[in-house]
Amino acid sequence: MEDVELLKREAGITACKFVKTGMRVGLGTGSTVKYTVIELGRMIKDDGLEIVGVPTSLATEKLALEVGIPLVELSDVSSLDIVIDGADEFDPQFQLIKGGGAALLREKIVAQESSTMVVVADDRKRVETLGAFPLPIEITPFASESTIRKLTNLLDCRVNCRMSGDNPVITDNGNMIADAHCGPSIIDPIEMERNILMIAGVVQVGLFNNMCDAVILAGSNGVEEIINPKGRL
Repeated sequence: MEDVELLKREAGITACKFVKTGMRVGLGTGSTVKYTVIELGRMIKDDGLEIVGVPTSLATEKLALEVGIPLVELSDVSSLDIVIDGADEFDPQFQLIKGGGAALLREKIVAQESSTMVVVADDRKRVETLGAFPLPIEITPFASESTIRKLTNLLDCRVNCRMSGDNPVITDNGNMIADAHCGPSIIDPIEMERNILMIAGVVQVGLFNNMCDAVILAGSNGVEEIINPKGRL
């Protein structure tokens, strides 16, 4: 396993320290948080941990079942105690860009139902200003070209439909993803989120504002635990 992958694994495992018996746990999506899911499965098997999980994607659901995590529907619980998820970028205010894996709608629903959000990431995801990573926006297939034009006008940048070969990427919810190439210029992500959501064809936007309580960061110096001083931990 390469060094960066070893660090991502360590970060994913470290995040499990926040999970206690009896918790209802949101299970995120991504290359780092997969190690969290695998470790939680091991803790259930070897340490007697008792939890239930709510996955944020079909891929995570498959992995969670493989490692033995009992799953429930989000609608069957009143709330979640914690969600552990990845991020494509985070800034000094702990605002996030998510959606590189095209699971942003489910991820955001789970995040807003969680009492705590812990992000696992590698240090490439830490930025001063959000936007170098293209901002994912989930949109309806109906009139998608019109929606993309409105997004282009609003954001004054290139916005394109995410493709897989010759076909649009389709999310687990049957929608499409538009990627906005803003560059590192998102200095007010709260206002941007509000404006994007006013466009009728937009289902959700991959700006996760005021949700993240801690980041477990894998970097060249090992794993760093960064706590949001304004968070809920």
